Amino acid sequence: MLTAMETERLVIEPITLNDNLFILELLNTEGWIKFIGDRNVHSPEDATQYIQRILNNPKFNYFVFRLKENNIPIGLVTFLQRDDLDYPDIGFAMLPAYSKKGFSYEASKKVMDEIINSGKHEKVLAITLKDNYQSIRLLEKLGLSREGEKIKDG
Repeated sequence: MLTAMETERLVIEPITLNDNLFILELLNTEGWIKFIGDRNVHSPEDATQYIQRILNNPKFNYFVFRLKENNIPIGLVTFLQRDDLDYPDIGFAMLPAYSKKGFSYEASKKVMDEIINSGKHEKVLAITLKDNYQSIRLLEKLGLSREGEKIKDG
């Protein structure tokens, strides 16, 4: 899959076990819990195990994006082939302190461009809750459009 990438302000790299403290922080933000769900990651050890499960799944690609100026991790772009979908989906999340500065768009656009340029995927999906307006705006800015609504029970 994709390797390290750069944009004007960011370095985007595949997730590693060394990202456990960042993942611990990100997965416990209000936005992650509200829009993605509680993953029961409450310690550095939980975060390490969470990352290891990602690394063990060849269908899951997580990219941590960091500020070039100081190498601080601020967000995540995911590219996942879920078992219940015909095409892979792209996703993103970011620490609240860095929101509304264009970082998620910058990182997601770079990953999308690399995916499209690889020619390996004819279509890319995205999944979000219908009341996650910030995410919907970013997906539209990335060139994705709404195709339908899937309701999941439970």
